[in-house]
Amino acid sequence: MTMFWQVFKLSAENIRGNKIRSALTVLGVVIGVMSVILIANIISGLNGVVSRNIQSLGSNIVTVSRLPSFNNQRLTEEQRQRKELTLGDAEVLRHEAANVDMVTSMLILDFARFPNPNVHYGNVHGANVKILGVEPDYINVYVSNVHSGRFLSESDVNHRTSVVVIGSTVAATMFPNQNPVGKSIYFESDVFDVVGVLDPRGSMFGFDRDNFIWIPVTTMLKLHPESKYDVQIAMRAAHQQDIPRVIDQVTEIMRRQRRVSFNQNNSFEVGSQNQFMDFYQQLTGGVYLVALVIASIALMVGGIGVMNIMLVSVTERTREIGVRKAIGARRRDILIQFLLEAMVLTGAGGAIGIMMGAGLSMLINLLSPVPSQISIPWVIAAFSTSVSVGLFFGIYPAARAAKLDPIDALRYE
Repeated sequence: MTMFWQVFKLSAENIRGNKIRSALTVLGVVIGVMSVILIANIISGLNGVVSRNIQSLGSNIVTVSRLPSFNNQRLTEEQRQRKELTLGDAEVLRHEAANVDMVTSMLILDFARFPNPNVHYGNVHGANVKILGVEPDYINVYVSNVHSGRFLSESDVNHRTSVVVIGSTVAATMFPNQNPVGKSIYFESDVFDVVGVLDPRGSMFGFDRDNFIWIPVTTMLKLHPESKYDVQIAMRAAHQQDIPRVIDQVTEIMRRQRRVSFNQNNSFEVGSQNQFMDFYQQLTGGVYLVALVIASIALMVGGIGVMNIMLVSVTERTREIGVRKAIGARRRDILIQFLLEAMVLTGAGGAIGIMMGAGLSMLINLLSPVPSQISIPWVIAAFSTSVSVGLFFGIYPAARAAKLDPIDALRYE
């Protein structure tokens, strides 16, 4: 161990003696490691934000819809011909699905046909407000809280009452410095009484989840019968570990309910919160690949530079190698010395790259809305890789130094 430490100090001294040359040699390593750390930190920060947003949607949620929630391809003919879901489907699931705490259905006003529905209070109009027809259990399935007033009730649904619950963005836009509860707003030409305001739920993927208005599902059907084509069903599993079992059971119930034969594909989509994460991971997977390619190229360039400078170092220090061998240094000692020198060189470059990447991540956090947090596994992986580059590209120069004949080395000018 003492010999190892002495060789390490000797290697560090040789590097310090050629500061500029050493810095230029590891520049590729620094750039590669810095790129990986910066991208990894940004993605790690985004992962945390996405994970929190998905959790804020509600826990243990399983959804049923007519079409895929995330589909970057054109709809197939089979998907276009699918029969719409109905409120009756939600009722069947409510009675037959086990390991489910509650089931709720939603009618979503067609965003394509009504991109900016006419919602206003006096002369103040809401901008891009989304209208949902829901049942009372919606607030429990999606784990939302009422800020003031109340949420929709069974009586509201049974009597198709003209009442609304509004999101915090709608409240701030239409009722600044006022309590909206008890006031009336217009949705198209119909008057609705505001009975409640939800707590802020935040944004997700840039989508404002508070710019919503919720009305009884039956009232939505009365005003817009065509909205039945956008029925979605959501349910909350009793426990997280029950989600796969609930998905299988719901699939079986819906296939039976929609009379899908055994040799046909599902005419509906069943998913969970994992869909969001899968979709997000597909997006970030390409970014990780780009980061690895950039790092690989930069590290390769840095590794070649290390090999080149170590070969030069062996030539410059031929007499030193001869002297060391003449006074008893073994071939193994010379090999370890030059390998350590290469590893210290690239390890230092890796450490500098990590610090620069972390510094840039902090600046991004301070100066932009992009989240960034240090990813410890990537820091360890980046440093280990940089040291490994020195080991790999230092083998040939070290072996060449170790093979030098001491007599020939002493004669070298």
